[in-house]
Amino acid sequence: QVQLVESGGGLVLPGGSLRLSCAATTNIFSIYNMAWYRQAPGKLRELVASITTGGVTNYPDSMKGRFAISRDDAKNTVYLQMNGLKPEDTAVYVCNADSASVPGFGYWGQGTQVTVSS
Repeated sequence: QVQLVESGGGLVLPGGSLRLSCAATTNIFSIYNMAWYRQAPGKLRELVASITTGGVTNYPDSMKGRFAISRDDAKNTVYLQMNGLKPEDTAVYVCNADSASVPGFGYWGQGTQVTVSS
């Protein structure tokens, strides 16, 4: 059983930055594509960024420019660097591991709250 544990959320001023971390209990990056999603109250969950087993990153158009996903294979950790944060970025950010061989099979973290407010 794989567990994903997010950290790094918190309260930040508009224009500020945060770096979220997602630590996996085992080395899964060679067989699982990783992604960050977010869900704000009353809204659907949306993809923020993803990184494939081969290290290829992908961002929805709405997320390009301010978010960057990366990973450290030695630490079994995926990161989400967020810059120029806006109040509308306020959400619970959740880490996901999706099997590269069986899409749709994977694991979710518990999420970390990010609040952007003055």
